[in-house]
Amino acid sequence: MPKRSVVVSLALIGAALIAAFVPMRSDRVERLFSDGIYPVIQPRLTFLSNQVPIALFDVLIVIATIIIVAWLVLACLRFKTHGWRFIVRTATMAAGLYLVFLTVWGLNYRREPLRRTLPFRQERVTQEALVHLAQRTVGELNAIYPKLPPAWPGWRDLPLQLRPAFDRARATAGPYWRVEPGYPKRSILNVYFKRTAIDGMVDPFFLEVLVNQDVLPLERPFIVSHEWGHLAGRADESEASFLGWLTCMNGPLWARYSAWISLYGTIVAGLPAADRTAINAQLTAGPRRDLDALRERIARQSTPVARRASQAAYDRSLKANRLREGVAS
Repeated sequence: MPKRSVVVSLALIGAALIAAFVPMRSDRVERLFSDGIYPVIQPRLTFLSNQVPIALFDVLIVIATIIIVAWLVLACLRFKTHGWRFIVRTATMAAGLYLVFLTVWGLNYRREPLRRTLPFRQERVTQEALVHLAQRTVGELNAIYPKLPPAWPGWRDLPLQLRPAFDRARATAGPYWRVEPGYPKRSILNVYFKRTAIDGMVDPFFLEVLVNQDVLPLERPFIVSHEWGHLAGRADESEASFLGWLTCMNGPLWARYSAWISLYGTIVAGLPAADRTAINAQLTAGPRRDLDALRERIARQSTPVARRASQAAYDRSLKANRLREGVAS
């Protein structure tokens, strides 16, 4: 490799290592990136990616894979001259992609937690409050179910119908800059999503929304709202879910139902067995069928080994990006 290329490679790798391991103050990340650079990038980049019907992330995956395979073939054919080049080139590509990831999206993992900017009181999070919330969830599901429309909105209809609700949610919890909602797209990762029970993700390079196209219609509104929470700069899963839940609460009845039924599983899982049985018994036939269908969908599409492996990998990724609670958030 030419000397200049080696210098550039070492500079990129060094910059990536510094960015990965040097501590950053969360208040500075909040001010300079999450409330500074990111609000400039997100609306423009998501608007552009919305104009492309395919997932740009898929294109990136395909191109990167072709390049790496070509380098690997050269390394195998001419190991003495290309073996070390393969290592350096791959490390350089990884470093460059990591720096782009941080610049476009990743620094949001290091921002101030939402609980510091909203009137959050930890002492109110009790077992009694959890039981009360579970009872309210059951009541909302039972009350809304008979009023649901005969058909759920399709993927392409959701952005138009949910955007006013998303704007009202932002007015309540922030951010207060204009967030561009992403159109839900199919990805070549859809098989992976199904096998690992992942509902969707935000592409951290082009800020587009990729979704598991095979989820139930009743799951779609909350999934899209949750991913919009990520687009709003909330990298923490619980914070994105909070903003997504607020969005659905400000939306039509079907959006509220989607949010409550998504919340139900999380809440009930945290209850003792006796309380869980008592809460489940309060469900009427309609919501009970929907919850059974949701569990059946996950069991049919995914495999336990893939779910555990994916969760472990995501947990390590979140912790590597300074989110100490990992998937537990």
